[in-house]
Amino acid sequence: MKKLISVLVAISILACCILTSCSSYNDPVKDIKVTVSEDKYKNVYEIFVNSFCDSDNNGIGDLQGIISQLDYLNDGNPDTDTDLGVDAIWLTPIMPSQSYHKYDVIDYYEIDETFGTLDDFDQLVSECNKRGIEIIIDMVLNHCSKFHPWFEQACKEVAEDNLNGYAKYFQIEEYKDGPVNENAYTHIAGDYWCESNFSSYMPEWNLSSEDTREEFLNIAKFWIDRGVGGFRLDAVKYFTNNTTDGEEFLNWYYNACKEYKEDIYMVGENWTTPGDIYNIYKSGIDSQFCFQYATTSGGIINAVRTEQNGKLADKIEKYNENITKRNKNAINAMFLSNHDMIRSGNALGSKGVSFEKMAASVYMLFPGNSYIYYGEEIGMTAPESSGDENFRTPMIWDSENPSNINVDGQNIVSDPQWGGVKQQQEDEYSLLNFYKRIIKIKNQNPEIARGKITASEDFGDENILAYYVEYNDSKLMIIHNLSSTEEKNLTITAEMIEAPQIRADLTAASSKENSKHITLNESKLYLPEQSTVILKTNK
Repeated sequence: MKKLISVLVAISILACCILTSCSSYNDPVKDIKVTVSEDKYKNVYEIFVNSFCDSDNNGIGDLQGIISQLDYLNDGNPDTDTDLGVDAIWLTPIMPSQSYHKYDVIDYYEIDETFGTLDDFDQLVSECNKRGIEIIIDMVLNHCSKFHPWFEQACKEVAEDNLNGYAKYFQIEEYKDGPVNENAYTHIAGDYWCESNFSSYMPEWNLSSEDTREEFLNIAKFWIDRGVGGFRLDAVKYFTNNTTDGEEFLNWYYNACKEYKEDIYMVGENWTTPGDIYNIYKSGIDSQFCFQYATTSGGIINAVRTEQNGKLADKIEKYNENITKRNKNAINAMFLSNHDMIRSGNALGSKGVSFEKMAASVYMLFPGNSYIYYGEEIGMTAPESSGDENFRTPMIWDSENPSNINVDGQNIVSDPQWGGVKQQQEDEYSLLNFYKRIIKIKNQNPEIARGKITASEDFGDENILAYYVEYNDSKLMIIHNLSSTEEKNLTITAEMIEAPQIRADLTAASSKENSKHITLNESKLYLPEQSTVILKTNK
């Protein structure tokens, strides 16, 4: 009888372990060395400076605020799991401007006083260097502020019929009857108008002028000398006029800047058609944001929402082939949302945090550089679907203590549906900790960012998004189960991956109670609902 009771107890314990996932799970990423990036491949974090962190409690984010949160982004120790792990930050414009967004620059050689000083910037660079974080700053070359002293002087001179002074720096043209679309121009004097596609407050530079180009190089050198690693180039779609186009101008600018910093990194904002994007890559520029598959209506979020692959891997493979055909060194720039559009959390948050996790897993594990918009890693949402200020609400550090930061004069706080940074750091299954794990996996497996998609594998199942990346004779197989309701059992053949082993795994479970582990038993792969696995040959 005692023997029977012992057997029943053992069976009961075993069943309990299976149901609660307490079986012997050995985390595959636990003991893999993190590779610190020494090239242009980075995990980039976009900071809208006005809204990130306010160090002096005046309602405006600033450089000292960013410095105070650097350990959150990267503490400088690749072996810790307490920081996000990003190795580059992109700062939206930091130069003097009369707007809150600073995309209308008045002085390209200074820091806006609401953000701090050049000394603060130098301190930021120094602290970032200690942590292995590269700084990319927004460089606005298409236009400036109508209050830029050179434009103000140009207006005075044109009114006096002098077109050979400061007017030559700007795209000023004569229109006897006015331009066809006056909304895209700023009236100077008489029949003279300056192209201004964004606003009458943003006159456009003459990118053909040798004098303008000389000034642009002086500006670039100024910031490179201060330790900047690269530039995010605003509105490259408009880098064209009567005598130059975006490809020619960017080719000149990129190569000229390389004279000051050989490994300068540049990423362009270009939301036009794929064909135009491909042509701009001929300039040699490193990256352009991959708008085609980003945004709340793009291919990535659509695949996650519908739980169907939509042949996404094949499409991005073709996209990458097209950009590298024009520039063999091109680096795709993957993202979900940025400061100009509604947040990814708005499209996915209502479906549950697991959908936000899957979107992160899908976009960040495609080749190239991944860009995280501040707050995306905690699921921030935009309180309204329109209005730029709603896309740029204050970072939620502690959901129990809302920020007093003002955005364009308004204190707009987004809904902290999953809690702020403080709350999510304490939750093993939070979206924030999921992002940390993705970045760690990418840093452990350089093939992911640097590799080339060589083929996809559909397994005859639309819920499965699977593809291969190859880099330096190393091959990975990345498999996502997009289904929120169905676990999957797949067969991994030797033709797919010889002697496969689990290199990394990600499960989108929101709590320990519904957490399941991915398993691989010889060729039989088990994937829980909404999960990701990376397989590699066990040699």
